[in-house]
Amino acid sequence: MTINRAAACAIAGIVMLAGISGAEARTIKVISGTYGANCGAANGNATHDLTLQCDGLDTCQYVPDKKRIGDATRACSKDLQADWRCTDSEFHTAMLSPEAGMNSTLVLSCVEQNGPGH
Repeated sequence: MTINRAAACAIAGIVMLAGISGAEARTIKVISGTYGANCGAANGNATHDLTLQCDGLDTCQYVPDKKRIGDATRACSKDLQADWRCTDSEFHTAMLSPEAGMNSTLVLSCVEQNGPGH
């Protein structure tokens, strides 16, 4: 009986810790992604692809792919903007300038940073 009680307490502790850590989970929830706004592309044209690649992760290295997003404005070097949240009240925006070039990586993150500048 003592072993069963100890096991039950241990299981209850694990379940409680799992519930606490899940409540504090900080993962990416994409709000919007736009590829080529500087060239006249529609707002949000990269949202679907960005969501597929990054939602639910704590950090995501996103490389825009014209085959997945589309490229209606071919003759222009495009920028990329991503908007995401980590919690209900924590919003972020990151951007690649057109000069960054093809195969550039935009990093989205919900990892809390400490130290200088943070």
